[in-house]
Amino acid sequence: MIKVACHVHSEWSYDAKWPLADIAKAFRKRGYRVVMTTEHDLGFTEKRRQEHHQACADASSESLLVVPGIEYSDTKNLAHVLVWGNVPFLGEGLPTTELLQKVQDAGGLAVLAHPSRKEAWKVFDPDWVSYLLGIEYWNRKTDGWAPSPDAPALLNDSGLKRFVGLDFHNHRQFFPLAMMMDTDGPVSEASILAGLKASRCQPSAFGLSVSASSMQSLTSVLRTAEFFRRRLALLRRSISRKYLTRK
Repeated sequence: MIKVACHVHSEWSYDAKWPLADIAKAFRKRGYRVVMTTEHDLGFTEKRRQEHHQACADASSESLLVVPGIEYSDTKNLAHVLVWGNVPFLGEGLPTTELLQKVQDAGGLAVLAHPSRKEAWKVFDPDWVSYLLGIEYWNRKTDGWAPSPDAPALLNDSGLKRFVGLDFHNHRQFFPLAMMMDTDGPVSEASILAGLKASRCQPSAFGLSVSASSMQSLTSVLRTAEFFRRRLALLRRSISRKYLTRK
């Protein structure tokens, strides 16, 4: 079993600054074997996608593989889809159904990202299910220290696979979430994508399996912790603003 970090942004995304080499080093130190990038589609082109693919290969080593991917947004910036595989750049702001059809036609893999962000779960179309591999049950950036309150219903209704993603943009998103994967042979982009497609992976948090039964007893505790974390963050920002105003 290897530890895989999903939903990671580097300086190739407009809102992130970490170079791929630094990301590889930091995640390797934390025990990950694979980092699956998902750069924002904004500003990408097919040429840039190919350059990013090469940059991921250059940042990879025998101890850590960096897999290229893109996070696509719909026209209203509500539904976001994580895409991996040898898929040509499909364009910005595509309707989600059209995007998913094109990903499937190209042989790629698609996961619905952070359903709680901007209440994206409300625009979920059941027709998407046949094109999706899974849904992010827990997104560190959007959901914080507890799973999404909206993802379980989507997962139960759709039967799609649970994913956990860091939505990494900076050090604040380092968190013990991972997809634990049973690989078939040497670790490579092809074997990782095949493992995802064959569902030879399981989401984990704090080194424990993230299943419906195991999370039931922990969810209330985690959501209480997340409530106080957010309140403390608001208090810190308030104190900081007052201090800067006085200066």
